[in-house]
Amino acid sequence: MATVLMCRRFPRLSRVTTFPTAAKRKAGSGSGERKQEKEENPETANSRTEPTATIQLVNPLDYRVVYNPSAYARSRAASTAGTSGQALGDAFTSPDSTQVDHTFGATSSQALPPIRNALSRPKPRPLLKQSISACSSAAQTKEEEEKEEIETHDSKEDPRVFQKGRPEYRALSYDRFEPVETLPLEEGDRILYSVATGEGRQSPGAVTDAFCRLSRLPVGQHVALVSKTRFNVLCRAAVENMGSFSTSDLIEILKACVRLSVPPSHPLLKACEGEFCRRVWDMRMEQVLLVADCWRCLERSVPSYLSILFSYTNIHWKDLTLPQFVQLLYIIGEGRRSPADLMQKVESMILKYLDSFTLEELGAICLGLFKSLSGISDHVMRRIADRVSLQMEDMSTYALVNVLKLLRYTRMDHLPLLKKLGKVVPARIPTINIQGIMHITLTCSSLHYFDEGLMTAVATSLPSKVTYGRSKDAAKFLWSFGCLDYEPPNEEEFYSSLIEQMHRKLHEFRKFPEHLLTGLLGLAFVKRFPEELIDYALRDEFVQKTRGSKYELQKDLFTLGKSVEIECPGYQGSCLPPHFYQEITEMVLNFAEQEIYVRPEIVEATSLLETMLGGPKYVRNHMILPHTRSSDLEVHLTADGRPIPFNFQHPVVDKKLKDIGVSLTDDLMTQLIKGSSNSQDPLGVGNEARTPAQEREAQTPHTEGHTLSNGALTTATRLQSEPRVGRGLAAPPSLALDPQPRGVKLAIQVSNRNHYCYCSKRLLGLHSLKRRQLRQLGYLVVELPFWEWFPLLKRTRLEKLSYLQYKVFDPALPHRAG
Repeated sequence: MATVLMCRRFPRLSRVTTFPTAAKRKAGSGSGERKQEKEENPETANSRTEPTATIQLVNPLDYRVVYNPSAYARSRAASTAGTSGQALGDAFTSPDSTQVDHTFGATSSQALPPIRNALSRPKPRPLLKQSISACSSAAQTKEEEEKEEIETHDSKEDPRVFQKGRPEYRALSYDRFEPVETLPLEEGDRILYSVATGEGRQSPGAVTDAFCRLSRLPVGQHVALVSKTRFNVLCRAAVENMGSFSTSDLIEILKACVRLSVPPSHPLLKACEGEFCRRVWDMRMEQVLLVADCWRCLERSVPSYLSILFSYTNIHWKDLTLPQFVQLLYIIGEGRRSPADLMQKVESMILKYLDSFTLEELGAICLGLFKSLSGISDHVMRRIADRVSLQMEDMSTYALVNVLKLLRYTRMDHLPLLKKLGKVVPARIPTINIQGIMHITLTCSSLHYFDEGLMTAVATSLPSKVTYGRSKDAAKFLWSFGCLDYEPPNEEEFYSSLIEQMHRKLHEFRKFPEHLLTGLLGLAFVKRFPEELIDYALRDEFVQKTRGSKYELQKDLFTLGKSVEIECPGYQGSCLPPHFYQEITEMVLNFAEQEIYVRPEIVEATSLLETMLGGPKYVRNHMILPHTRSSDLEVHLTADGRPIPFNFQHPVVDKKLKDIGVSLTDDLMTQLIKGSSNSQDPLGVGNEARTPAQEREAQTPHTEGHTLSNGALTTATRLQSEPRVGRGLAAPPSLALDPQPRGVKLAIQVSNRNHYCYCSKRLLGLHSLKRRQLRQLGYLVVELPFWEWFPLLKRTRLEKLSYLQYKVFDPALPHRAG
């Protein structure tokens, strides 16, 4: 109850707020550690204005309460970013991160109620009020601790959860939580002294025993122990006698190194790796896998050992037990290596044991395949998805997310699983950490699957979690919601919190420029343009950083820059240079010539339109907006519906039409343009010439020249709405069509399934952006939707011409042109 009351009294803010704190005034004199902590959690750093609060009690004892919210409000996930981030592929913190000037907002529930007045003049309080205040503070502390526990992600231990499911994994993996009897600190000094005095006379057994006993010293002493000279003497003795150790003793030394957290670059580990590589073929399968697991715990890269391991398992494949197979896939994933000669055998083994795997093991298998970028057949992926869809309620969220990662990678459209996801996951969202939520959301957007209940649950929960996330998480959320063209009920709070997080993480984009562009494109899809972030992204310095990325980011910059140019005429920030636009335009158009313009559905529509209108000079198959990466069939009509020639660059414009299949007689052109002779509507089409799809079209208002369900396409009134908070730049209202007598310009869209959400008629964000911008440039968007045009491709030529005649000479077009 106390928690609920606190939430009501101190709602989250959705506006950007500047906090003039003492910490900010003294930023120049603070230590590097304080600066880094402020970057990771600005709300916590800002709350240090008054570090100590004095509360006067009825009890005469001088009872002092230390007010230090950073003790519990800071996320452990943020504090361990240096260790876990690298394993996840996103090492963040930059040494000069404090040079970036940010304005932060109190959007997180970590923000604490103002206490400045209470601290300035301590007053005696009734005991009841003090008790309530203490209970509220305790409740808030507990709430923050629970939130931190939810948000904490251990990239080393979380993927190993499956190992707790069977006792067989004890022989295949190292358990860092296995209890050991701790030796007193003095015992360590005695062991090292005996090693030093007996140098050169230490037997392999004595050396092994020394390592095992030293590893049982208190954990807090391990770092100091490893740096001691006498410990190096022991390591040197081990290296000198490396060939004398039994395999079991050598494994015990390696396990002791794991307990002692020996640095991965230590010479002892290098010697151990070489010795194990020589011995693999004489070891048992469980020993080979255990050693590989120890290398993972030590975070040492051992490509040579893994190559030998894969060859070893390939030969002994038939002897693999179920736990050994799962452990092998875990090692494959953590090593980020996919042995091609094993993958066919892997699929067979998955199918063999599919019903016997625990759900955690199934998640571990999917994670291993995902991390190693291993290809997997649709058949095997579908079988895995079949089982998950039936048992999703019993599956841990972590295991489920790992399955979704592989589903996303294989582009598997498994509708039963996706539908079950929409039923099971929304209730779990508040208890899932932000990285898990990001992967769930990204899976939906990558597969173009829209579930409003799921997306709304994500949007509702996200603002209170956003400060725990990485720059990658914020960017992927913005991309996912923009890709699906969905603005949730709490859109202002949702987008404001994510945009503020992008500002907070601005320094990370220097190392990961792809994340900034991902987020900004997602915002552009839903017509939001934060000016400061766009200005940063279009600077020459940032553009140069994108050239060094492992991803192809030039086309993303192209899309962003041109979208700002069209939709934000008042923008005064950085812009991409003309030669950049020219270079990328040529690249995009060359690709379109080879891959897009030649698609059968587009070629057929172009040919038929040329037949219907009078030749190539009346139709142009090209990209009106190259930055949107899809083609258009452009047609110009006069106000009274007559075609206008404009395409004089076509190579066959001046040639006579040949091999078209019909002769363009005056009678045929009259029938195609004006309809049959007995038609009452001069621009209509006789009912006998219409397809069933055309009959439906005739009964539907043609707001944009095509029909969509679920309100997928943005209306003109939306374009004229007031600018909203978080957009930064307001887009202009829809441009009026050219009032000149030359009439209207049509941008005919030959759509396909990839333009829409899966199994729906909801347009995706990029194509919604394209049509919005075409309208702003004065075009009327006419669509040949795939669910109508593709079936017609198998019908007669006359039926296709009749359909196109209806679409192009829609009676509503001249009216809208006016």
